[in-house]
Amino acid sequence: GAKPGAWPWIVSIQHPWVPGLRHMCGGSLISRQWVLTAAHCFDAVREISMVYVVIGATQLTQPGPGAQIRHVKQVLRHQYYDPDDFSYDIALMELDHPVQCSPYIQLACVPDTTLTVSELQNCWVAGWGATTARSQDSSDHLQEAKVQLIDLQLCNSSHWYAGKIHTHNLCAGYPQGNIDTCQGDSGGPLMCKDNTAEYWWVIGITSWGRGCARAMQPGVYTSTQHFYDWI
Repeated sequence: GAKPGAWPWIVSIQHPWVPGLRHMCGGSLISRQWVLTAAHCFDAVREISMVYVVIGATQLTQPGPGAQIRHVKQVLRHQYYDPDDFSYDIALMELDHPVQCSPYIQLACVPDTTLTVSELQNCWVAGWGATTARSQDSSDHLQEAKVQLIDLQLCNSSHWYAGKIHTHNLCAGYPQGNIDTCQGDSGGPLMCKDNTAEYWWVIGITSWGRGCARAMQPGVYTSTQHFYDWI
């Protein structure tokens, strides 16, 4: 699992009716009062007032003294979001009041058009999602995995996703599978280290995939760079 403070912008979006750990989706803290996540996380949510966000935690059952909890003031889903094909799968959540930054709570960087995302080499995903495709249970401890960015044309080719990938998506994982995001990781970050500096970019939002960790079926992410102006 991930060490405390390893990915200090990652948050757990929770709902009291979710069985077990109550974890519903991941997200990224992009300012002291706003979280970036996936629109599809709210497909089944009727009462947004019941949703809350855990920030600065690594283990959900023992968030620790560094963790902070916030309720949600509003959710802004992209106006073109389509639950049928997961296009425009991006949302912003406004927290009820700002969080205090700390060694365990830091803000994510979102790239504008000047960053060449395809050249980034050191990329990771993280989340509290299921650790096997058949499991519906979230993981108590934050998991992390290194992934490779996969060319969109390859990802959209006939033996892969066969035209289901949009221009505002990214694909990441491995051609042979084995390492991937899964249920419960939705909304969380795809992150790459800058090629010259010591900071990380959140370049993607975990959106969907066919199964988990299957060959030629990598994770599909919403490109944050594509939606920089919207954000």
